[in-house]
Amino acid sequence: MILQRGHRVVAALLLSVVLLTTACNPKIPGRFDQVQKESTQQKRGQAVAKTATQGSEFNKLFPKASDGYQGVYTQEKKGFANLKLKKGGKEVALLSISDTTSTPSAAAKFSKSTKKIGGYPAVEVGKTQTAILVGKYQVKAISSNPSFTASDRADWLEKFNLNGLAKLK
Repeated sequence: MILQRGHRVVAALLLSVVLLTTACNPKIPGRFDQVQKESTQQKRGQAVAKTATQGSEFNKLFPKASDGYQGVYTQEKKGFANLKLKKGGKEVALLSISDTTSTPSAAAKFSKSTKKIGGYPAVEVGKTQTAILVGKYQVKAISSNPSFTASDRADWLEKFNLNGLAKLK
């Protein structure tokens, strides 16, 4: 009887140790845990604002390709349109127009701008992007090839129909 009682005590003790050690081990994050955390912390309702301009309205404002460049429209949706700029069959830049109504933080970065392109506030984002703010619209040139320099980006931004863009509502 004492032997049987000892087995029960040892079994209970072992079970307690197993439960304690497994409960106190930190959970190793799975490969999707970080993505899940980020997606659940995003602001709700990040859809494009109802008042955002249709992307098709932007197409006529993009610069016409010239001097060996070709333009290929690649995306158009409410509040956004872009064009890949190619030279010699290779992509050198991406040009885009976006309505900042849905993303006020995109417009906020221009508040401290001291640089102007085409008379509009401009910012450099990293070493490959140049953007200007025309009213509520952000116009961007992004180099996808080192041969397309900051000077080239500024030149292409000035080729947009900026006056036409400023008149869009």
